[in-house]
Amino acid sequence: MKRLRKSNSGQTMVEYIIIVVIIAIAAIAIFGVFGDTIRAKLGGAVVEIGGDESAVSDATDTASADVLKDLDVDGL
Repeated sequence: MKRLRKSNSGQTMVEYIIIVVIIAIAAIAIFGVFGDTIRAKLGGAVVEIGGDESAVSDATDTASADVLKDLDVDGL
């Protein structure tokens, strides 16, 4: 009886790990697709709070693909 519980407990842990991995992959995909929109929204929020508009405009003018290319070139 105890052996059956131990096996079931391990199975439950694996199921939770699989669910977490699926959610993480979905989050990465969503941020990849909507990265530019998220950056623009956060930039607008920073301006409303009272941040520097020039830094926000620099960040929102650059597309996500360009940022990734620059990271690849810089080696960071």
